[in-house]
Amino acid sequence: YELLVAVVLSAQATDKSVNLATAKLFPIANTPQKMVALGVAGLEAYVRTIGLYRNKAKNVVALSQLLLERHGGEVPAEREALEQLPGVGRKTANVVLNIAFGQPTIAVDTHIFRVANRSGLAPGKDPLAVEQKLVKFTPAEFVHDAHHWLILHGRYVCLARKPGCPKCVIRDLCEYRQKTKDA
Repeated sequence: YELLVAVVLSAQATDKSVNLATAKLFPIANTPQKMVALGVAGLEAYVRTIGLYRNKAKNVVALSQLLLERHGGEVPAEREALEQLPGVGRKTANVVLNIAFGQPTIAVDTHIFRVANRSGLAPGKDPLAVEQKLVKFTPAEFVHDAHHWLILHGRYVCLARKPGCPKCVIRDLCEYRQKTKDA
């Protein structure tokens, strides 16, 4: 449950801001019952430092209520059920399915989308196309960790504005030639 809430809060926010907020929030409300009891206004006080906090607070309380009503207070392990929860889209569902339930999913965020397209690893016009190619071509034993590896590569090496091609370990395989030719 805590993972689901943290991922919902993380959209358009930094990990740091989410971690700071949840460090104070989860000792108070770490179950759907406690979150519903806290209410939207109560939750807003804890997540005020996170972007779009009002909408996220409404979604977290609403999804908590639905977990109680439809799933006995448990986070479902099925994509369709997760995506029916307020504030939960495909990317959030993939993170929860991968981390909490060990399912072979890859949540395509901006970093993974960039790395997959630049490198030629899994080019696609939208996150779903990239996700489908990555899941198809990533060996099963690596799917669980591939999400994390690709995010880290995108955050620290294959940066959006100034890619670190000279220090990139895959530059010999990369198709981002306009940057890698001088590396």
